[in-house]
Amino acid sequence: MNQIPKDKTGSKSKSLQTRVFRAVLMGSFLLGIVTLLVGIAIYTYTFLESQISSAFGLSITAGSMISKTVDVGSLSNEIMTVYNGLSEEERQMTGTEEYNRLFDYVYDNPEYWKLIELLDTFASNTDVSDVYVGVYDRRTQSLVYICDPDKRQSRACLPGEWEPLEDRELNKFLKWEGKGELYDIGKTDRYGYMCTSGFPLDFEEENSLFVLVDITLDRFLRGLRRFVLSYTVTLILLVILIGWFMNRHMDRMLVKPINRIGEAARKYVKDRKDGYTANDHFASLEIHTGDELENLGNVMAEMEKGLGEYEQDLTRATADRERLTVQLTLAEKIQAEMLPKNFDDFRERNEFALYALMDPAMEVGGDFYDFYMLDDDHLVLTIADVSGKGIPAALFMMASKIKIGDYVRMGLPLAEVMEKTNNDICAQNVEQMFVTVWTGILEISTGILKAVNAGHEYPVLKDPDGKFELFKDKHGFVIGGMDGMKYKEYEIQMRPGSALFLYTDGVPEATSKDNELFGTDRMLEALNKDPDAAPEVLLENVHKAADAFGGEEQFDDLTMLCIRYFGPSQNNEH
Repeated sequence: MNQIPKDKTGSKSKSLQTRVFRAVLMGSFLLGIVTLLVGIAIYTYTFLESQISSAFGLSITAGSMISKTVDVGSLSNEIMTVYNGLSEEERQMTGTEEYNRLFDYVYDNPEYWKLIELLDTFASNTDVSDVYVGVYDRRTQSLVYICDPDKRQSRACLPGEWEPLEDRELNKFLKWEGKGELYDIGKTDRYGYMCTSGFPLDFEEENSLFVLVDITLDRFLRGLRRFVLSYTVTLILLVILIGWFMNRHMDRMLVKPINRIGEAARKYVKDRKDGYTANDHFASLEIHTGDELENLGNVMAEMEKGLGEYEQDLTRATADRERLTVQLTLAEKIQAEMLPKNFDDFRERNEFALYALMDPAMEVGGDFYDFYMLDDDHLVLTIADVSGKGIPAALFMMASKIKIGDYVRMGLPLAEVMEKTNNDICAQNVEQMFVTVWTGILEISTGILKAVNAGHEYPVLKDPDGKFELFKDKHGFVIGGMDGMKYKEYEIQMRPGSALFLYTDGVPEATSKDNELFGTDRMLEALNKDPDAAPEVLLENVHKAADAFGGEEQFDDLTMLCIRYFGPSQNNEH
């Protein structure tokens, strides 16, 4: 007997075998019920179609015979004359002896007895419940009986008796246009389920004489109930028998092979945890069902073999990744060491305050900043952004930083520094990378800032007692983009109280979840939140605003540098 597994809560879960057995039972029951309903529908339709056709044909034949042999019109008019002359109280007495005496004169009419004999002949020679003549009267919403040969006292309707009708049946007979078979199926307290078919003898829209044929459905319903009962008992027995056979078959062909595969999987996991590396857990199953389960066993065997090979490859890849991680960590440290962090050395100077930061999107990035003193009166400021990210961008950044610094220290004009740097990089630029650079030299004693922009972002300048605004300088071409490019140097007059903010495109291009850019307007808004703050605070305000706007994921490096100029002789109280 198969062991039923337990779920995480400790309760027994339903086995596959139980589920299959229930599915087979439910499917068989549903199929049996659908078959029963379809059979009942077909049987009912066929029976009623046959009976209705027979009854309607009989009514036509009877109507033809009556019209030729009986003056049924005069008889009907006599009865309806009396009926129409009754008060509402008298009409409600229908079925009583007092009411029936009002129509005793009919029995003296020979046409009545001729009609009785003719209708009785039709009723006796057919399998219908009753054949009779009546008038559908719209005024009183009733069927008035003219002649009924039925010998059953409980069912016979005497001349002049009437019964109420629903609008449905009344309209169906009085509005018949002679097309198709005329019939109505309904239920009454007196007759039960009944199908009435008829043919008009004297047709008028409000008061029409019909020969009518009734077919009782009681016998049909009794037979249908016996059929349904017998079918249901047989269905239950067959479903149980089919379920038993299917259960045994599914146990042999499905449940046991699946359990064997599951047991092999559990053993595989246990052996891997215990350090065993055997790869024959599924290959040894030898499932030969000739279907998808056999294919599953073969696939699991191939998977186990592949996983073994994958584990070996993964071990090697993990070792390689660890080496790469070490290398990235080392590269990050080297890059960090190349960026100046000696802010404390400049705090002793009264002429300016300076701060910078770089937040790479990856372990290492392509942005860089640089600042250093050429002599006691000249401060060099540089910020740059290399195309791309990662180690290649970091290497390119290091080479660019070194070349720019070397040429600046040679005392060359900044335009020439950019030209030589560009030519050197283009000569060795196998990877077709480029870098945007803004670099400037501040003469501290005069506040004159000479600068060159090689395709970089606009600097942001704040005048004394003013606010931060973009300084739209003239751009040159990016470094490394094309050999032989020329660059132009320009000047900015820094006055005591002025401030300069430099940044890379990672700041304005920080992107929100809705793919909206942070932009320079939001950057300026963050700077002007506290425009007279120290450089550290200004950079922190911008960084926080960009982070809040862009969300958790940072796509590009964020690099910023800010300097506040106090003048050659002003004490730094910041």
